[in-house]
This record gives sequence, C-alpha cells and structure tokens, in this order.
Amino acid sequence: MNAPHPAKVAGIDSTVPSPAHTVASAAPDASPVTGAAAPSAAVGPDAPGALLQDRLAGWVSDLTTLHELTERLVRTDTLSEGLDEVLRAGAALVGARRGLVVLEPADGMGPDTTVGLGLGRADLGHLETVPRGCLSHGRILDGLPVGEDGVAEPDLLADKSLDPRHREVAARLGYAASYALPLSVEGTAASTAGTGPSITGTAASAGGAGVSAAGPRRLGAAVWFYDEPAEPGARPRHLAGLYTRYAAQHLARLLEVERTRTAMATMAGELLPSRLPRVSGVQLAARHRTGPLGGGDWYDALPLPDAALGLAVGSVTGSGPSAVAAMGRLRASLRAYAVMEGEDPVAVLSDLELLLRLTEPARSATALFGYCEPALRRITLAGAGHSPPLLVGERRTEFVETSVSAPLGMLACWEAPSVELQAEPGETVLLYTDGLLHRTGDPADRAFARLHAAAAGVPRAARHDPDAVAEHVLRTVLPGGKADADSAEDVVLLAVRFA
Repeated sequence: MNAPHPAKVAGIDSTVPSPAHTVASAAPDASPVTGAAAPSAAVGPDAPGALLQDRLAGWVSDLTTLHELTERLVRTDTLSEGLDEVLRAGAALVGARRGLVVLEPADGMGPDTTVGLGLGRADLGHLETVPRGCLSHGRILDGLPVGEDGVAEPDLLADKSLDPRHREVAARLGYAASYALPLSVEGTAASTAGTGPSITGTAASAGGAGVSAAGPRRLGAAVWFYDEPAEPGARPRHLAGLYTRYAAQHLARLLEVERTRTAMATMAGELLPSRLPRVSGVQLAARHRTGPLGGGDWYDALPLPDAALGLAVGSVTGSGPSAVAAMGRLRASLRAYAVMEGEDPVAVLSDLELLLRLTEPARSATALFGYCEPALRRITLAGAGHSPPLLVGERRTEFVETSVSAPLGMLACWEAPSVELQAEPGETVLLYTDGLLHRTGDPADRAFARLHAAAAGVPRAARHDPDAVAEHVLRTVLPGGKADADSAEDVVLLAVRFA
C-alpha cells in the first residue's frame, strides 16, 4: 500500500506563502519540515512497511526541499543577493515571517552589513539600540557558545530576565519569539599576515600578526522572528542547520569576490585623478566604471604651462592587477611627457610608444591625448588606435575626424599626424574608451550610432552642465543597469565643456 506523499514545503515556490509560524513539536514520525505527523497505515499486516515508506517519503521531501533551496542560492552572483536568499529560505524552513542576517566576518576585514526581511531601515535601527549581548544573534556574533541547532527564544515577553530595552523593541516591532543560527565555515586557517583576504584565514591579532588555527570561522548570524510565541520543531531546526551550513560556504565565496572587487576598484581609483582640475574657460566631468577583476582603462586632465590643459584617455590590454599596474605606469609616464612637450601631442604619444615597446614589449595600449587651449576653445589631438571624440553642441553632434593609427606597441615606430578641433561656446567634447561601446553588446556601427543618438538627445536644460551630460550619455548608452553591472569591460567617459 502506498502512502500519500507529504506536500512540498512552503517557500520553494515564491508564489506559495510561508507556513504558519507556530510549529508543533515534532513527533517521532513527524514530517521533516512542518513537524506535522506523517500519514501512515495504523492497522494491518503491512503497517511496518507503510511506516517505512512514509519515512522514506519524508526524507525524499527533505532532500527535494534542500536541493531546490540551494539551487536558488547558487544562482545568486552578489553578496547582497546571497544574503537575501538565505533569509527567505530560512524563513520558509523555520516557519517565520521576518528576520535579519548580520554579516560580520571574524577576521575583521569586512564588509560588515545587516540585511532585513520584512524589516525596514527604521526597524533595524531600533534593534541596534538593544544591548548586543541581550540578542540571540548578538551572542553568536560575540563568540559565545551555542548549540548546533541554534538559539531559540520561544516566548520573549514571558521571559522575566529579558532586557527592558529588548522588551520595548519587541513590543514596538510586534515579535514575540525568535530563532537564531550562526553562519560559519569550516577549514584550516592560514596566516593572514601578508596575504590577501581569506575567509578561512584566522583573524589578525591586535598587533597585526596572523595566527594559525583550525575550526569554524564565523561569518555572521541569522535570526528569524515570530509574531506569536513559537519555536521550530526538531526536524525543521535540523533542515535549517543543514541549509545554513551550506549557505555559509556559498556566502564565503561571494564575500571573497566582493573583497576582491572592492580592492581592485580601490587600487584603480587611487591610480586615477582624485579630483579634476579647475581651469578657466572649461568645465570637466568624468565617469569611470571597472569590472570585478579590474581593468586598464584610464583618463587624466592636468594643468599645463600657458593656461593650457592636457586631456587624455586610454586603455591597456588585459585585466586584473597586472593591467591596473600597467595602466598606472602608463598614465604617470604620459603626465611627465605632457608637462615637457604637451603642446605637441604627436611627440607625447611617440615617447609613450617607445617607452611601452622597451619596457613592456608584450603589452599594447590605445591612447588619445589632447592639448587644450581653453581661451581659444581649441584642442589639438593625437590618437593611437583610439575611438574618435564626440562633439556635442546646440547645432551639431558629430564625431571628430582623427588620423588612423595602430595602437601603441603594435608598430616598430609610431607616428601619426595630429588634428585640430575648434569648439563653439557651450559645446562639450566627449572623450571615452572602447569599453563604453563594448558593454552595449552591439556591433561597432550600432554602438557608435547609439552613442551619437544618446549625445544628440541630451536635454537642452542639461547641456550647460558637463556632469549632467556625462550621466545622461552613460545611462542612455548603457540602460537597464548595464553601466553599473559587473563586466569584463571598463568604461571611461570624460566630458569637457567650453564656456
């Protein structure tokens, strides 16, 4: 005789509401997820076989639940998405409606963040006013020992030892019970001194030295809140524990990616101008987007003698730390050449070509350098394999004709004639890297057409502000979050508006 299969747990399908938050204690034959008694044959010679079938069906249901929830988790690509998914899945497993997860890696290298489910920013602020040691997840974060099945507080308001502030906040937010689990990963810790960020590494000591140890490393803690006195059954606790142990491993990987992305963005940002110069007669604005690996796109604007201004954009081949470092060296060299002979852009790029060929023969780069004379509204340009600038004005939007040239490092000797650009009052010149075009995913001709249409469509009221022009062009060429999404292509956009 075949017993009916238990229904799937709520939360597997986002359209299905979460189960009721009051969960009965699990009976010996209870469903692994809901705690309800599993159906079985009470009489007859086949009763033991039917009971075994019921238990096997429950185990299969558990495995299906965990499989589907973990499948959802592994599809998350960012740390914030991963934390949100852990909260939603945990709430379905323990039968709660609200919760929060606090990310606070024990190595002290961050990032530290708090994400809520069904809790607004103000609600999270109220919880932060409760002494940390009075909260179940706070005790986990402080490293106090907790059981493998988490910390349950089934009736907070009936607890005579409850901190008065905690009681006040619980009443304000409308929760009466909570259940917390640690987020930690297993592994042998390595010394953190002199190495990159590592989740499995131990926290550095106060003096900065790394320490080697083995055992679980804390990432943070998750807690779910019940509207009424309640406590998850033994088997829902078991499932939630299995899920969070797996989830912690995935969050650890996402955390490593986040740290790498932050480190690369910081390093690339430090190699670019910290601020744009103020020069009479022109206004400047820039946009820079880099991928998680870091890339070699760069820009520069530096004051030169005789009230002139040097403008440059460029891109070094490759990605990662080596490309970022090469970009920094190339930009620093171009600044030196620009100060010495900036009035001749061809000479500047010729010197840069020679330097690149002698010092980094395996690398190539594109570059565009302009000697800008704000008083005359004139830019003398030289380019090496770079896309042409775009001139945006009231009566015209057109690409500037530049000489055709190979990138730096591609020829034994580079030299191409320069061109002059004469702007009218109120016109803006846009210098950009190829990443702006590549991120569109369109063929080159369509990408150029999209850029031209975006520049021509800048609202009239915004054309007096180069910052607004750059923002409009960036968001129009790369709509739907493409400008901020992770990509292997860097984006640089430099706007120069003449008064």
